[in-house]
Amino acid sequence: MSEVFRSNFPIHKAHAPFLVISPRVHRRHQSQPPTSHSKPTPWRKDGEVDQPTVLIEDHFTRSTMFTLDFFKRLAKFSLVGIFALGITGWTAFEGVHMWVEKVELAADQDSEVQRWEWAADAEKWSGGEFGGTDPALGFKGRHAVRSSWIAQNWGTGSGASVIGSNAFSGRGPQGAGGLNVVEARLEIAQSFLSVALKIGESRMSSGKLRPQTIGELLCRHAAILERMGTREALFEARSQYERVWAGLPGKGVDAARIALKLGDLDHRLGDTEDALAWWTRALHLTQGSVYEGVAGPTISQVVPSSPSAQRTTASTLVSLSAYYSTSGQLKRAQAIQESALNLLRSIPSPPSLAAASPPQALHALYLLHRSSLLSIHLAEVLYALQSTPQPSIQWLTRAAESSERVALALAGLPFTHPDAPGSTIPHPPASEASLVSVFTKSPAMHKPAKSLLRDARRTAAEAWNLLGILTEGEKDNGMERALECYERALGWAGVAADRVGGIGEAGEGTLEAEWKVLWGNYVRAREATRKQAVKP
Repeated sequence: MSEVFRSNFPIHKAHAPFLVISPRVHRRHQSQPPTSHSKPTPWRKDGEVDQPTVLIEDHFTRSTMFTLDFFKRLAKFSLVGIFALGITGWTAFEGVHMWVEKVELAADQDSEVQRWEWAADAEKWSGGEFGGTDPALGFKGRHAVRSSWIAQNWGTGSGASVIGSNAFSGRGPQGAGGLNVVEARLEIAQSFLSVALKIGESRMSSGKLRPQTIGELLCRHAAILERMGTREALFEARSQYERVWAGLPGKGVDAARIALKLGDLDHRLGDTEDALAWWTRALHLTQGSVYEGVAGPTISQVVPSSPSAQRTTASTLVSLSAYYSTSGQLKRAQAIQESALNLLRSIPSPPSLAAASPPQALHALYLLHRSSLLSIHLAEVLYALQSTPQPSIQWLTRAAESSERVALALAGLPFTHPDAPGSTIPHPPASEASLVSVFTKSPAMHKPAKSLLRDARRTAAEAWNLLGILTEGEKDNGMERALECYERALGWAGVAADRVGGIGEAGEGTLEAEWKVLWGNYVRAREATRKQAVKP
């Protein structure tokens, strides 16, 4: 380097090595002076993409693939979840139907139950001697039968809601506007049975269907229509039972039960002559005799041989008694009731309920309850025919005690007061006691025992209420005894003993109209007793 350069730009010794320029580079730099047209050396090749664009496109590609992959996995998991949920729901659905088929609709194979013919009287849903449903109905038909049972017994989840029914074929008169208001569970139950009946009727020509299947389904359908209670439903139920009667040989206990059903329906519909004819035919069928179209029923004192025939006879006698009592034929009613009570008393009964088997005990309790109903009817008729209330009070007392005995036995409670077992003090009303387990576990006896327990409580409440009415007019402490009768009536109608002084509520099986009558009588007697107590 020249001395001038060094003098003008002094360089530190430590930096000197970095400023040494190669002679070759220096000469090349001097040989290529810069010009105005010279271009800078390119730092990339032609065709290469700008690095920022590459980064943007790569990020967009990754985001798009991530989104597509996310929705792909979401769709896959959703399909798997829907499939698993469907399999679970279908398994639960079929599991419920199999439970109904194998357990709820199973026939009772207990020999003692069959001996007392509770299995013969039980509801049949087309399955035959082993219960269940008829396989010839097919998948849809069998599911329809089971669904009808489920809706009727387990409900539909809609509570007490009501809907308009489409069950009626137009044989009976329509209500206002053609609307029939019924319980939702009954409407759904009859709708499923209608489907099963259509399927069964379409397969009758195949020869695979059991001969009794259509008749059993018709009976179940008619029973549901009868429970609906509207006039249109009663007309339709009667037509169903008439179809069943047409398919029967006209003899035997099965025919007698259908005749009893037709008589009760005709009575509710106002066709009294037809009702009497059907009831008379039912009595003849239980006796094994031939009905020749006699004008009025005659009660034979020959006890029917089979237990089912005895129960059918007792129910028919109650229907006849109620008809004559309410139609103004009091003398005829008294004769029917006295003959009926004599017949039921002649039926052998076990020496004690504890020594009897559950089917035999239930049979005896059934007949005892029907005797209680006949005693109440006779007490009312005697009070209308005579001026003195003493005979009626005796019959009502007998009816009240018998009904209480039935209710307590079905609930497994003692007949005497639990705090004084050695005395004659009766057991207090037990309106909330449940049915004893030996009956609830029996497929054939569960439903009749449950119905009998409900009816016995209502009968006891009615008998005590009538006793209170008749004892109000007695001179010596008549109102106090009437108050005791009303309290016991309320106890059986659904009010516990410790709640009588408050505002009570009707129990299960007690109609609101019946409850208002019982409560009104109790309040009136209570106020009268209080007034008598404050008098000097």
